[in-house]
Amino acid sequence: MPSFIRHPKDFWTGIIFLCIGLAAIIIGLDYSMGTAGKMGPAYFPTILGGLLALIGLVAVGRSFFIDGEPIGKFAVKELVLILTGVLLFGVLIRGAGLVAATFALILFSAYASTKFSWRNGILLAAGAATFSVVVFVKLLGLPIAIIGPWFGG
Repeated sequence: MPSFIRHPKDFWTGIIFLCIGLAAIIIGLDYSMGTAGKMGPAYFPTILGGLLALIGLVAVGRSFFIDGEPIGKFAVKELVLILTGVLLFGVLIRGAGLVAATFALILFSAYASTKFSWRNGILLAAGAATFSVVVFVKLLGLPIAIIGPWFGG
């Protein structure tokens, strides 16, 4: 890492934000923008992409002036566990239902933590599943099975 970068974490976080923000803007170029009163399909991703790129630019700029700690080891096990939880959620949501998919997501993601305990993981999963059912199924009326057809729902 060059010596003029004083905060490597801010630098690389800013680069990632900048790349994702610019990608959203570039993808939005293929769609019509519209106006603030009548937004086109490119309006929202372009505005959010611009804001994300701006945040990234600020983070990169800060990395040259503020001292910070170096980047630690890359957490492969944790990354794999969290991505597995997200993929399981996508696979389970239709067949097993919202409750089972939420439990899989929360437990796999929580297991990635060094402070994981089964008791807290299950309590968190139960709370998140209850919240999801109340908000998305009951209040918003989304057509998501609470208990999926794999479990007779």
